[in-house]
Amino acid sequence: MAVLVYADHDGVNVKDSTNKAVSAALAISSDVHVLVAGSVAPAKSAASIDGVSKVLVAKSDALSKDIAEAVEALVTPLMANYDAVLFVAGAAGKNAAPRIAAKLDVAIISDIIEVTGPKSFVRPIYAGNALESVESSDGKLIITVRTTAFKAEGNGGAASIEEIVAPNATHSATFVSEAMVKSDRPELQGAKRVVSGGRALGSEEEFNAVIVPLADRLGAAVGASRAAVDAGYAPNDYQVGQTGKVVAPELYVAVGISGAIQHLAGMKDSKTIVAINKDPDAPIFQIADFGLVADYKTAVPEFQNSL
Repeated sequence: MAVLVYADHDGVNVKDSTNKAVSAALAISSDVHVLVAGSVAPAKSAASIDGVSKVLVAKSDALSKDIAEAVEALVTPLMANYDAVLFVAGAAGKNAAPRIAAKLDVAIISDIIEVTGPKSFVRPIYAGNALESVESSDGKLIITVRTTAFKAEGNGGAASIEEIVAPNATHSATFVSEAMVKSDRPELQGAKRVVSGGRALGSEEEFNAVIVPLADRLGAAVGASRAAVDAGYAPNDYQVGQTGKVVAPELYVAVGISGAIQHLAGMKDSKTIVAINKDPDAPIFQIADFGLVADYKTAVPEFQNSL
C-alpha cells in the first residue's frame, strides 16, 4: 500500500508539520511518498525526511498559493497509484481534502490523532471531549492529520526526487492577493512556547502591554482566546481553539483565559500549561499543570521579573 503526503512548506523548506504527517503515514504503510506542489526548492528537505522513499514535485503558480481547485486537479489523478493521501489539518489541507474526497466518492477522515491500523484511526469529537475510533471501508483514504499528536520524523533520509507535470487550469479560481503578517516571533502552530491572553485583559492596548512583553521575554509566540479576538484585542491569526489554531507547545501560558471548551480543544495537549486567573473556579485550572489564582496585573510583572 503506497501512501502520499501533501507537503506543507514555505517555498524553501518543508515545515515540521510535514515531518509529523509523514510519521502518521508511516503508521499506515512503509511506502511513503511526499508531494511538493508549487515550488521545486522544498523538494530537497522533503527528500531528507526519514522513511520517505520518493518525492514528487509539481511546479505551478496556482499550486504555490494552495488554491484548492488546483490541488484537487493535481492530486485526484495521482490517487490511481496510491491508497491514501494525507494532508496537514491546516487551512490548505482542510480546503483541498474534501474536494478530492468528493471527486473520488469516498468519505474524508479528518483530524486524526492516532493510527491504529491500515484503515483504522482515532479522531477527537465534541471539541476534543471524546475520542472516536474510525475504520474505513473505502478503497481510497483521504485524511487530514492533527500534527500536534505525532512526533516529527528525523532528517537523515535520501529519497529520490521526480518532477511531474502540473495539470492545466480548468477552473475559474485565481489568486488575487494576500496580506502577510510579518513577525520575528515563532509561528504560532509550530512554536515551542506560547503566551495567550483572554477577554479579561479588557483592551487591545492592555493585551499588547501585558502579553507581548511576556512572550518576548520567553521567546514565545502570541496567542489569544476567541473572546479576545472577537473583542478586537488581537488579530484572527492569533486565535487558539477549535475554530482557530490547534497548538501543543512545550509551554503554554494562559493569562486571563477562563478556559471555554472551544479554547481548551486547541491547547490542552500542551506539555506544560500555566494558568493565571483571578477566578478560582475557572475551567482552565482543571487542565493546568500550574495554576495561579491572582490578578494578572500583579502576577505577570512578578512572573517576568523572575525570569
